[in-house]
Amino acid sequence: MKKTAVSTLIGAVVLAASSAASAYEAGDIIVRAGIASVQPNETMEAGSTLDTLNGGLGNNEQLGITASYMLTDKLGLELLAATPFKHDITSNGAKIGETKHLPPTLSLQYYPMDNQSAVQPYVGVGVNYTTFFSEESTLGNLKLDDSWGLAAQAGVDYAVSDNVVLNAAVWYIDIDSDASLNGADIGTVALDPWVYMVGVGYKY
Repeated sequence: MKKTAVSTLIGAVVLAASSAASAYEAGDIIVRAGIASVQPNETMEAGSTLDTLNGGLGNNEQLGITASYMLTDKLGLELLAATPFKHDITSNGAKIGETKHLPPTLSLQYYPMDNQSAVQPYVGVGVNYTTFFSEESTLGNLKLDDSWGLAAQAGVDYAVSDNVVLNAAVWYIDIDSDASLNGADIGTVALDPWVYMVGVGYKY
């Protein structure tokens, strides 16, 4: 009886997975949303004021949204967006300021699996533009310049229906910003964050 029940359950799961295959095709649009966490892997320009201050940036979580347009059954073009990330700026572990930023990223994606598979992993490379704003510091007038850089990503969709997917993704983004305090250059910050996102998606 137990073997029959287990066999029935396995069969039901396999049938559900096959019936919920995420068949991505040219022209499809996949919109994903979830919690995105930006975790800077920052380094400061050696010998700079920032280096002397032992500066750092904290992690932050916000709403992340991506939209992918399938150019072919295998290739997609994705735009990553989010609500503004807010990071504490620290010196020797103590908060001395904060900044906000938006990191829109455009990536070309490759989906290697058959378009009838319920599991759709993908990888991508692209370009990132990060704009900083609302900088504040107890040390004076802080300014962080905007940044252009390369980005790489990997992710996976799991279809729970013909149109709905569960998603997990990670990006590594090259972000370098020149910093100034009261108009004087204080060095370059290489944020180079890892960005993690988990959420749900819908295929149109």
